[in-house]
Amino acid sequence: MVVLAASIISKSGKALVSRQYVDMSRIRIEGLLAAFPKLVGTGKQHTYLETESVRYVYQPIEGLYLLLITNKQSNILEDLDTLRLLSKLVPEYSALDEDSICKTAFELIFAFDEAISLGNKENVTVQQVKQYCEMESHEEKAHKLMMQSKINDTKDIMKKRANELDKIRMEKGKLDKGYSSISGPRVIEKTFSDMSITGTGFGSGSSVSTDMDSFVSKPKGRPSAAAAAPGKGLGMKLGKSQKTNQFIESLKAEGEVILEDAQPSSVLRSSPLLPSDPITVTIEEKLNVTVKRDGGVNNFDVQGTLALQVINDADGFIQLQIENQDVSGLSFKTHPNINKELFNSQQIVGAKDPNRPFPSGQNETPLVKWRIQGMNESSLPLSVNCWPSVSGNETYVNIEYEASEMFDLNNVVITIPLPALREAPTVKQIDGEWKYDPRNSVLEWSILLIDQSNRSGSMEFIVPPADPSTFFPISIGFAASNTFSDLKVTGINPLKEGNPPKYAQRVRLVASNYQIV
Repeated sequence: MVVLAASIISKSGKALVSRQYVDMSRIRIEGLLAAFPKLVGTGKQHTYLETESVRYVYQPIEGLYLLLITNKQSNILEDLDTLRLLSKLVPEYSALDEDSICKTAFELIFAFDEAISLGNKENVTVQQVKQYCEMESHEEKAHKLMMQSKINDTKDIMKKRANELDKIRMEKGKLDKGYSSISGPRVIEKTFSDMSITGTGFGSGSSVSTDMDSFVSKPKGRPSAAAAAPGKGLGMKLGKSQKTNQFIESLKAEGEVILEDAQPSSVLRSSPLLPSDPITVTIEEKLNVTVKRDGGVNNFDVQGTLALQVINDADGFIQLQIENQDVSGLSFKTHPNINKELFNSQQIVGAKDPNRPFPSGQNETPLVKWRIQGMNESSLPLSVNCWPSVSGNETYVNIEYEASEMFDLNNVVITIPLPALREAPTVKQIDGEWKYDPRNSVLEWSILLIDQSNRSGSMEFIVPPADPSTFFPISIGFAASNTFSDLKVTGINPLKEGNPPKYAQRVRLVASNYQIV
């Protein structure tokens, strides 16, 4: 049996839907369909007609005809069986009128294609045809349910974070209100009005300008309207960041790799938890290192800062006693309002005028900056070697690291650029964990902690053939709890009567820009 075409036409011969299963011009099929109503007689019981070239097998369905056009050699019994199957399918997809047939034309054609293939009838039932056309998938339903569950969990987490931020903001508002209720405005005539530091002594490209408006002692009392305005702006930012975070987390739940936005972290920084100690000293060194892939150092620069945070004005009448390791190439620069003679002779950080306190508030005040230059490759906290080699249709990349005994490194991330890949690289061996970022085309090698137990490690992965320079520059990020200068505060000397106030000290070394080129 060969079905030439399956069609639905009106009583007048107008073609509503027609599916051809052999090569046939539009003029020919329209001519065959237009001739059919003229050939159909009235009062005949049989439902087929024959001409010199084709056979019509048809069935009236209300005001329409369901029509099969076959060749004369086809089996009439199989033709009738095919016609019965199609007559059962048509009501499943459309009402039996011209408008409905035209609206569901594609659905009917798809159903006809499932029942007839290349002119031959398929051994299928009506339910099977409906299932094939709907293309239902249990795996797809399970995946959608899982994704919706992740999105709902993400929304719950974001609501909890928003509530936490609201609590922090309310606690901060209560604290500010408590400070404003202190009686008696106190005005200090001489203030640290000009507190900007420009590190011109640190060499080219390293000048640092720090706004020190917080170093001006402000009178206590009722806060002005201008001072209250930032609080309202902060509330608006919180609401905005919540929606942004919710959208980002939803994208992550769908499998997208999303880089962390800086806005939520800035909101958190703007509303930090109040420190438990009245005085906090932060000592931080930042590394700017550029190492050649074949050995040698292009740049090895260490820049450090000692910053002070005082919560209450009464605790600002202090001096800091510091000590540091004698390192070659170490040079200090103090704030203009710091007593330089006292610092150079006794390593004491104190104000020029002892009657003026250090500024108080939630912001840190940089007091001392330093720089270390002239160090060589042996002083590097972490050395990384990369060995790409092409073998046949693959490139084998071996990477190894060696860490210095001076530092225990935390949250180490080694980022290796890769050529454009269709799929993730094949990692054969690794000490730590790895993650492939297809958007940025990089491979991230992560080691949570490098200490005495793992001063060295390696990784091997395979990618398609690529030029060795593709895998450079390699970027490295890490942090440590000690510094090159080993600078630390050994004590705090009060300038007024009373016991020395309690203080906390935070020391960290950060790889600001650490690359292998």
